[in-house]
Amino acid sequence: MITLPHSLAQAAHVAAVLVVVLLLALAGRAAARRLRQPEVIGEITVGLLAGPTVLHLLGPGTFDVLLPGPVLEILKSVAKAGLVLFLVGIAHRLALPASGPDRRAGGWVAAGALFPPLLAGVLLAWYVVAGGDAAVRGDAPLPAFVLMVAVTLSITAVPVMARILADRGMSTSAAGRLALSAAVVIDAVGWLLCMLAVSLGSGSFAGFVRSLSALAVAGLCALTVRYALRTPAAHRLFVQRPRTAAVLLGAVALTVALGVEHLGMTAILPAALVGLAIPAGAGTAWERPVRTLTRAGNALVPAFFVSTGITVLAHGFARVSWGLLAATVLLACAGKGGGGYLGARLGGRPHRTALEIAVLMNARGLTELIVLQAGLAAGVLTAPLVLALTVMALVTTAATGPLLGLLHRAGTEPALAPKALATEGSPR
Repeated sequence: MITLPHSLAQAAHVAAVLVVVLLLALAGRAAARRLRQPEVIGEITVGLLAGPTVLHLLGPGTFDVLLPGPVLEILKSVAKAGLVLFLVGIAHRLALPASGPDRRAGGWVAAGALFPPLLAGVLLAWYVVAGGDAAVRGDAPLPAFVLMVAVTLSITAVPVMARILADRGMSTSAAGRLALSAAVVIDAVGWLLCMLAVSLGSGSFAGFVRSLSALAVAGLCALTVRYALRTPAAHRLFVQRPRTAAVLLGAVALTVALGVEHLGMTAILPAALVGLAIPAGAGTAWERPVRTLTRAGNALVPAFFVSTGITVLAHGFARVSWGLLAATVLLACAGKGGGGYLGARLGGRPHRTALEIAVLMNARGLTELIVLQAGLAAGVLTAPLVLALTVMALVTTAATGPLLGLLHRAGTEPALAPKALATEGSPR
């Protein structure tokens, strides 16, 4: 849930930290551009390195003074709010009648990018168990361990993919629409499977049932939002007072997303559902308020990457073997890339579009890290395995930009659409 400052001094502390975080993200984006990487890769890398670097250089005592627990929680709340607003705008673009993804093709892409990676995760779990290293295997029940590892290889990061698509002007391309819509479905299924794995590890199915209930609530809230926005009163408000409408729409999106998260589901899915529920169409009354939301969210998305990254590697991890690292990366790439390509082809997409989709589905980013944190906190995953999976997430996400560029240079990438989010406050 959202955490608010308790005093003026704490609010000033949060503001100062937020400025530093955004400056770090700016530096990360600049470094990524020089390396010809998507800018979001720089933001993720800076976020992951910020915590361990500052902790190592200054020590735990000074680190806690600069970033005490309450301030970090407020920073996370601000970043989460920005992510929700950004995803509302991204999902709304998927609802445009002229650019909505084909449902049949989207279903095949989602299936292809979900089931083969799950199988690859089962193979990785078998590799770990067969290796006999107790430090990597841990002592979680075998069904919980296998399912959690399978989930970690099936994740595709909606926020990271959305940023990559925006950076490359692919938000309205055939590959971009299909990949992002499939990623939303995979995120929902993956989160449910993650909760099931945690439940199996604890011996209780209460968390899984709670997540199913939260998913139902999210769908009901989205339908309510869609019905309310189609009323004449809502239309007049959006036409006559677009800024007020944007504030109200943002408040509704935050309430739904954070409320559903409190019930046991990630805030990403309900935010996307609210965006899809907003009526779409060129020149409609809802377009201007949605653009305002996207600008506000886009400005705060770097804080999500940095603040989340601070908590991921801010404590030491055990050493991990090169064999485990190689197996993790290879199985992850084979499962997502091969499955995404196969799904796109079965969905009737041409070879070049299927290649783009295969590359995009391998972008895992911080959604992967959130799942890893859940598995580590529940005792289902161990520190060495989390480190290997973190490296895998960085490698597969960092490879997305160069591979897309390679497809473009080879003449296999169709002409990119104009940068769709440039008019919505994107800094690129």
